[in-house]
Amino acid sequence: MKLKIVLNSGTYSVETQTPIDISIPLQFNATHPVFWDAPQASASTYIVGEFIGDTRRGGSTNVEEYRFIPHCHGTHTECVGHISNQRISIHNVLKDAFIPSTLITVKPQLALEIEDRYLPSKQPEDWMISQQTLIDKLKGENSDFIMGLIIRTLPNDESKKSRDYQKQPPPFLSLNSIDYIISLGVKHLLVDIPSVDRPYDQGYLGVHRKFWNVLPGEHNIESNQCSLKTISEMVYVSDEIEDGRYLLNLQIPAFVADAAPCRPLLYKFIKADCASD
Repeated sequence: MKLKIVLNSGTYSVETQTPIDISIPLQFNATHPVFWDAPQASASTYIVGEFIGDTRRGGSTNVEEYRFIPHCHGTHTECVGHISNQRISIHNVLKDAFIPSTLITVKPQLALEIEDRYLPSKQPEDWMISQQTLIDKLKGENSDFIMGLIIRTLPNDESKKSRDYQKQPPPFLSLNSIDYIISLGVKHLLVDIPSVDRPYDQGYLGVHRKFWNVLPGEHNIESNQCSLKTISEMVYVSDEIEDGRYLLNLQIPAFVADAAPCRPLLYKFIKADCASD
């Protein structure tokens, strides 16, 4: 099946039978990424009375209880409810089913070697994604394809699928770089790092706050006037996937929570029927 997508710059087609999954499958009781020193996600057999939810133990069906933290255990999508007193949910915020997006690959830089700002102050061990790097990658890009932005960082290897980020601190975005992303009109930001901010930043969350247009230190956010932008973290984009334009389908379960596991699917624009560029 093909979908025809009409954008300002023309009419495009995508093939729906070959989606590219850039999520990290969460394997319970197996190796997976861990952030903020969280315990491993786990699954256990549900037992009540004489019922045992495991066919290997004589049960009629498999019924398991899962314990995991969306922010800490793999690919997830979050909304402004992540920093609000009000329980704003990703279920209510994420309304876009198909998102014209651009995938880029960037190389983080030592924070002290670039002029970009960050709060709290930059440290010698910090690696950041700079504004100039994003400008070099995105300058002149058609705005029709910037509703979503997917950032793959280098080096890029499969250890991202199982990394303990307490032992391997990740890079993060500078305040200048998120300012640039906002100026492009990005509504859905996807990154292959566990947070767009430094993991331990004294609670500033400056990049999150800028993207969601929330003032420093503010936690009272009206749900009927809040940002509808989303941030997806810990995606994994293998080297075989080329930089370029894709149609993104950001799949999440119906969790009434500030964040939920997600399965971002990319569809390559394979044909431009009436495209102007």
